[in-house]
Amino acid sequence: MTNRSLYYALSLGISVTMLCGIVIGQSSRPRRVKPQAATKPAEEPLLRPEPKPSPTARNNSNRPLIEVQPVNPVVNTVGAGDTSHAYQLLQQKQFAAAAAEAKQIAAQFPNDSEAWKIAGFAELSLKQYGPAIDDLQKARDLQEVAKRQDPNTDDALAQAFVLAEKFDQALPLLVTATTRPGATPDPSLLYFRGLAEYKTGKPGEAERTFNAVIKANPKDTLSLFYLAQIAIGKNDLDGAIASLNRATVNDPRFAAAWTLLTSAYLRRAALNTDPAKASADYLGAVRAGEGLIKVKTDAEAVTLFGQALIGSEQYTRAAAALERATLEPDAKAVTFYLLGIAQSRAKNFPKAIAALQTAAQRSPDDVNVYRELGYAYEITKQYAKALTAYEKGLSLAPSDSDFKEAAERVRPFAK
Repeated sequence: MTNRSLYYALSLGISVTMLCGIVIGQSSRPRRVKPQAATKPAEEPLLRPEPKPSPTARNNSNRPLIEVQPVNPVVNTVGAGDTSHAYQLLQQKQFAAAAAEAKQIAAQFPNDSEAWKIAGFAELSLKQYGPAIDDLQKARDLQEVAKRQDPNTDDALAQAFVLAEKFDQALPLLVTATTRPGATPDPSLLYFRGLAEYKTGKPGEAERTFNAVIKANPKDTLSLFYLAQIAIGKNDLDGAIASLNRATVNDPRFAAAWTLLTSAYLRRAALNTDPAKASADYLGAVRAGEGLIKVKTDAEAVTLFGQALIGSEQYTRAAAALERATLEPDAKAVTFYLLGIAQSRAKNFPKAIAALQTAAQRSPDDVNVYRELGYAYEITKQYAKALTAYEKGLSLAPSDSDFKEAAERVRPFAK
């Protein structure tokens, strides 16, 4: 075997619906090399997994982030209706009834800001964000005309904009809400502000805001998660890993944080020139992967865990995990490819060949599959099949000198 080694990477991208790509080794002769994470962070969507929908609610996704606390009804001097009963229904959390009654009053008294406001608050609690935005905006407009602005209405409207993912409209309201003179910013509104800044392409502002949230509440898991994403965007893997370790301690069931943490460890291991530190990071990736598969056991999660195991040279364990993952209906070509890597490194070449053949069927244009498949055929002295695999790889990468050398090496033995 040669000592020379180059690393080929399929970017490993994880989202809610797909995982694609792994890092593998190559050489001019059959050999085994440790898979690595890619070295171009900006090109890897894995390191920016966006949970869908984006996490907004805190701790309990079934309740609004901000508790609905409208001020007491204001007596209207012009075109007013009696909103006291609708407000009572809102206090009693009979949101559907409150919304219906408030809308009836608003239809009869369209200038009654309290009616629109109560309807908007009730709709917000019912997660009817579009109607909530419309009604809260009407209430706010009427309040402005009457020169009687209400911070509660503004804050509820900002929340509705965020939950409807209208971040550009939410941001000005959130800036105002978190910079009121003499008032300590509400951590929930600060989080919403950071989220809106992040989603509107202002990572620097978002980083400052999320840090303010963490200062107020060190266990704010979602702020830590977004700080990690911002850090990765700056290639600050140390900062990302630190934030994600805190996030996963705070919420051990946060699958997106475990996914990002596993990937960040893999990338840092690949970039580390100190073998001892790289090995430690691969073990960190394994530990993060173990946290991930406790809460998410689909094929994409196990595939990422399998890559971590391969990186730490736990090939038998990787093969066992990936074998189970290939039985899942959502298993992708990359899962079979990684299984082939693990079985090959464990010297179980018949199983490696079977897995790699499936990977080639599912991803016929993946040059790295043919590199590994050719190696497995060559090491088992199936030279004709090895030549076919190498030539297929060469057809996909005509300038690849290693494929050329490998094909010439086995050609005399292929019969």
